Amino acid sequence: MKQEALKAKIKERYGKIALEGNSESCCGPECCSSTEADPQMSSVVVGYDGKALESIPKSSILGLGCGAPINFANLKTGEIVVDLGSGAGIDAFLASREVKDSGKVIGIDFTDEMLHKATSAAKENGFTNVEFRKGDIEDIIPVEDNSVDVAISNCVINLATNKAKTFKEIYRILKKDGKGRMIISDLVTSKEVRGDSVNPEDWCSCIDGALTKENYINSIKEAGFSDVKTLNEQVYIHEDKTNRIITSVVIGATAK
Repeated sequence: MKQEALKAKIKERYGKIALEGNSESCCGPECCSSTEADPQMSSVVVGYDGKALESIPKSSILGLGCGAPINFANLKTGEIVVDLGSGAGIDAFLASREVKDSGKVIGIDFTDEMLHKATSAAKENGFTNVEFRKGDIEDIIPVEDNSVDVAISNCVINLATNKAKTFKEIYRILKKDGKGRMIISDLVTSKEVRGDSVNPEDWCSCIDGALTKENYINSIKEAGFSDVKTLNEQVYIHEDKTNRIITSVVIGATAK
């Protein structure tokens, strides 16, 4: 399926979720359980701290993640953080609490409805160190070169049709010489789907776009990252309709 058509489908799906809530399966425990699961409970199931979630806008919690990269980011006061595919802002708002007023968090998303939802929540709840920008992470991330301490992402890069370019863009914005780091939660698969076999619905559900763990890590290394490590890993779906095993991973890497 052509890249433009897939992107249009992704925007349609996540725009609908922003407006109506997570009423259909996508990233999150809903893809292997009830689609009516409570978003906050779903977030706790994949690793988020329930108490921490109470400190951020409820509207930002949509239950779309497949892990909790924020748990592994070791954020520090004053750091600049970019959240790639920030959605309604759950990770951006959690990060803002850790970097405090002297730090800054920039959320990047290409879905207008999600950006509006997140920006409104930031304004209404007094999050002055958070900003949301429109951008396509596999095209050009709207952030300056060599300016970011930490890049985080949660179950988003598997949606990208050009993951190699996405990782190169992330590498570009991070500070170099080991000062910048990337922590991402994502899904990997035991068998990749290619060409005409791609199902747009399954791609939007973070399944058909997934790489094998080996190819995913190689894409990160080829972008220039070093010290690539798997920080957490658990089977997400034991076997789907095409006999694939889907695994949730949290991967960390450093910009040389």
